[in-house]
Order: sequence, then structure tokens, then C-alpha cells
Amino acid sequence: MSSRSPWAALAALCMPMLIVSMDVSVLFFAVPFIASDLNPSATQQLWIFDIYGFVLAGLLLTMGSLADRVGHRRLLMIGAVGFSGASILAAFAPTASLLILARAVLAVSGATLMPSTLALIRHIFLDDADRAKAIAAWNAVLAGGVAVGPIVSGLLLEHFWWGSVFLINVPVMAVLLVVAPLLLPADTAVVDRRVDILSALLVLGAILPTIYAIKEFAAEGWSVERGFALVVGLTLGTVFVARQKRLSDPMIDLGLFDDRRFSVSIWTNVVCMFALLGNSIIVTQYLQSVLGYSPLKAALWSIAPSALVAVAAPLAAVASVRWGRPMVMIAGLLTGAAGFGVLAGLLGVHTLLVALIGSTSIATGIVSASSVIADYVIGVAPAERAGATSGLLETSSELGGAVGIAVLGSVLNLVYRMAFPADLAVGQAGTSLAGAAATAKHLDKVQASNVLDAARGAFVEGASVAAWVGVGVLVSTALLVVWMTRTSDVADRQESAELRRLRS
Repeated sequence: MSSRSPWAALAALCMPMLIVSMDVSVLFFAVPFIASDLNPSATQQLWIFDIYGFVLAGLLLTMGSLADRVGHRRLLMIGAVGFSGASILAAFAPTASLLILARAVLAVSGATLMPSTLALIRHIFLDDADRAKAIAAWNAVLAGGVAVGPIVSGLLLEHFWWGSVFLINVPVMAVLLVVAPLLLPADTAVVDRRVDILSALLVLGAILPTIYAIKEFAAEGWSVERGFALVVGLTLGTVFVARQKRLSDPMIDLGLFDDRRFSVSIWTNVVCMFALLGNSIIVTQYLQSVLGYSPLKAALWSIAPSALVAVAAPLAAVASVRWGRPMVMIAGLLTGAAGFGVLAGLLGVHTLLVALIGSTSIATGIVSASSVIADYVIGVAPAERAGATSGLLETSSELGGAVGIAVLGSVLNLVYRMAFPADLAVGQAGTSLAGAAATAKHLDKVQASNVLDAARGAFVEGASVAAWVGVGVLVSTALLVVWMTRTSDVADRQESAELRRLRS
């Protein structure tokens, strides 16, 4: 990197991350146009959305490990070609089925891009302070991409057909393919190992049904099918871990978890995504069903904090250099807990401002904490396993988000059912706020008003309890980080004392 600018390289690495994160939210505006043109069934419409996240989560770990074997820059460029091709296929898809397939291929390609970029940052930025700033910028781009996606989508759809929201990916990836050989380091330290196909299949078989079961449980409740999927996922996950322990050259070095700071950091990352996406399910429903916003308006307001907290990650990097990563993690977790506290105490006021203050506080705290977590996890990993460790970090994010939606959504729904007045529980009104809205359409004006008022009150009660759960999870994790810091410091001092004794 002596003849290359590391910061120019970082700009190149952030380009694909902006596109990958935009693809999470870029369909918000496009769905009505896609539905009108391709006429997908209700199930197909759900899969157009969900297939991207499912496949991405299932392949992050495998693609990270693959990057260590074939080369981070090489896999990044292969992924860019695949992402461009899948974007063109999606843009011109003549049927809903082909669009679903294209979204799946987009996810496969996206899974190659995410761990490769983070691993390359690990190789490019050897100075701890510079690496912290680089990873903070990487995180800020991820957060900003989710917020920018609907805006870009809306602007494109004002002038072009729905396929344009996918074609925007192509020129960005083309630029990456041109500048990557010029700005990014060559793959000089590629690990010469065979790809462990069985481990790859096991991790895919573990994560896909687990994510599916958790998300479906949150949306539809318990069923034998979802329970079976969860059991299959957990069983295959157990087999995967057992296999990694036996292999001399595993996909994931489980020895990293012997470092208490590494283990707590991964867990804290899970909790961060638990909070971030768990909050989204509360606030989105609140905006739509309590404040009466349209689905699109609710979605846009719910992601507004992402744009406001893009500066949180860079500030966290500066703070971590001055006060240390654990202090920033603790401060971020407690800031997020304060945001949940605002939601828990003030949602009954029924104003947009309360939702925005709470959500912005949560997003600011979580982005700050997750930024320094990524810096530590990538920094402590051996250079030859940077890709696999990046994949592990991002997989923990996907799992944390799914669990957050499931747990906080389930708490909300449970309290709603308990709080809804029995004498007004006609039709589906007592099951959910959406059920109450559907039932109210078939009632007279007075009865409909009573049912909807009761439903909003029950929802606010449920949302408040769910928010208190969020407070508890974040505060307890902050205490865990405090414990980790103290015990690790004691262990470090004891190790230093022992080394001094041996030298004397």
C-alpha cells in the first residue's frame, strides 16, 4: 500500500457497501409498480422482499471463509460482477419468479462483498486508530445506505420504470471493477486450503431455517412447521460447531472465543442488532397504526434516524481512541437503553416527536457501539482469517436482528391480547392492531371508533412493555461489558506480573 492511498482504497470499499445496504430498502417505493407489472401472488410478493435477507444471512460465514482462501480482492471483484449481472436480470425480469431468483443471486453476490470489504480494511489499515476510523466510516455508509435507498428509489421512479432501482447498481459496480486493481492490495497472502463443502452446507442449513422460523414466528405465531424448522436449524448448528472443534483447519477458529473480550463483543453485536431491528418493529407499527400514517410514510419516518446518526460511527471511533472501546460500547448501550426508555414512557402521548427521539437515541447508541465492536473483532482476528471472522460478525448481526423482531414483537402482541377489553374483542380485534382495523371496517361508526381506540391503547401498552424489555437487555449487556473490562484488566495485570517474575 505504499504507493496507494489507504483512504482512497476505503472509498472504493465503501461503494459496494452503499449499494448492498441500499438494496435492503430500495423496494419500498417500487412494490406497487412491480405488483402492477408482474402481478405476483401474495406469497411471491413476500419472497421478493424476504429472499434477499434469508440468502444473505445464510452465506455470509461461508463467503467470508471463501475469501480467505481465494483472496479478498479477487472475491470482491467476482461478487461485483455477479451483483451487476443479477441487477440486470432483476431489472428486466418478465415474471415474479425470475425476479425472486434474481434477488437470490443478488444476495449471493452481496454475501461475497460484505466480508471481503471488511477483511480488506483489516489488511490495509494496520494502525489501530486509523483502522477504527475506517471501520467507523464503513458502518456509517451501511447506515446511510438503508436511509438513502427509498429516496433514490423514489427519484428514479419519478422518471423511469421500476427496473431502474436495480440498474443503479451496475455503474457503481463497474467503477469498483476499474479502481479495485489500482487501489486495493493484491491477494499476496491467500490461504492455500481446500473449501470445506460440508461445513458450508451445515452453516447454510443451520442459519436459513433458524432465521426463517424466528421471522415467521414473529409474524404469524407458533406452528409445527416453524418449530420443526427451528429444531432443524439448531441441530445443524450444533453439528457445525462440533465439526469445527474436530477439524485441524476449521472454517471458524473457535479458539477466538477463549478470549473473553472477543466472546462478549460478538454477543454485544447480537444485542445491538436485537435492539435496532426490535425497535423498528415497534416504531413502524406505531407510526402506521397509532398515528395513522400510510405504510410508505411510516417506513420513511422509521428509517429517518439512520440518516441522522451517520456521524455517530466516526465520533465513536475518535472516542474509542481517547477513552477505550469498552467505554464507548457501554455508553452506546446505555444511550440505546435511554431511547427505549423514552418509548416505554411516552408512546401514549401519540406524537411523532416521541417516536423520533426514542428511535434516534437507540440508533445513535447502537451504531456507536457496533462500530467499535467491529473494529475490535476484526483487529483481534488473525490476518489469514479476517474474511471468516468478518462473516461471523455479520452473521451475528443477522441473527440478532431476527431475534429482536421475534422477541419484542411477541412481547408486544402478548400484552396487546391481554390488555384488549374482552367486551370489545369481536372478530380479530383482540388479536392485533391490524386485526382490529380490519374488523372495524364491518362495524357501525360508534362501535368501530370504540374498537380502534381500545386497540390503540392496548398496542401502546404492549409497545411500552416491549420497550422496557429492550431497556433491560441493553442495560444488562452494558453490565456484562463492565464485568468483561474489569476481569480482563485483572487477567492482563496478572499475566504482566507473571512475565516480569519469569524475566527476573
